[in-house]
Amino acid sequence: MEKLIRKNVLNSLNVKTREGFNRFFIICAMLMLLSSSSIYAQENEADNKSISENNYSPFSLSAHLKNMHTWHGFVVHPGAMLASSLEYNSKNKKFTFGFWGGASFSSVDVKNINTGENESAYYKEVSIYTKYRFSDKFFIEAVTHNNYTGVEERGDKLSYWSYDKTQGYNFVDLNFGYNVTPNTLLYFATIINGGSGDYEIQDNGDLKDSWTHYFEVSSKVWQNSNSSLSVFAGGAWSFITNKTFYTEGAGNIINVGATYNKQFAVLKHTIPVDVTLMWNPEQEKTVIQLDVTLF
Repeated sequence: MEKLIRKNVLNSLNVKTREGFNRFFIICAMLMLLSSSSIYAQENEADNKSISENNYSPFSLSAHLKNMHTWHGFVVHPGAMLASSLEYNSKNKKFTFGFWGGASFSSVDVKNINTGENESAYYKEVSIYTKYRFSDKFFIEAVTHNNYTGVEERGDKLSYWSYDKTQGYNFVDLNFGYNVTPNTLLYFATIINGGSGDYEIQDNGDLKDSWTHYFEVSSKVWQNSNSSLSVFAGGAWSFITNKTFYTEGAGNIINVGATYNKQFAVLKHTIPVDVTLMWNPEQEKTVIQLDVTLF
């Protein structure tokens, strides 16, 4: 009876109310991380005094040119794209809040739900992230992924703050990272809001959240004065459903590979270049991603 009452209450909420709740949830999560910065402010006051006011710059930006965009074993976009970020960092370098965006030079085909015809759509994403570093070894991070590629082209209404499961372009990750050694990172992420396909359709038509977990181990195995080689392996699973955001089954290894980094001197600047060889065993997909840091 209790489950039936809860289901009826949830069904009575209109779409705008649910979207408002999701938006409120995201803002609260980020404000909680923001408040943790102030909690530790007094503890780090002595360290802050040693940093010159003239040398401290709270804002930074970056730009990357890539031949494709991959993430957690996925090829998010198969063509060339430009990625950029704008972020704020606290003086003690513990707290970060930023925006990450990507836009492609090439398009992909999406099917319009009204006409059934294919439409060309360019990759478009503007994601928000915040991170707090408790120490040199441990951090916590929240990311709201907002990839709205092809939303309007397929006939949907674009709503940046929509976390409707079936609309399929917004979801939130809560991430934890721990450096077991200076060169080895353990990374754990859980999808906690939205969904964007992170669900399983039940026999009665209900959508059951998967709460997909992703775990990755990465380690730098070689380094010299201007280059390095790192290897990584990651997998995804769900304790709730037989399908995850990343896999067709309850769990699988989905992201195996290596990244070679080399620093190139161009005039008076140093240009970092990453080449990543990525293999997804479940999808039987292997790609090489080139990532050039412009600034």
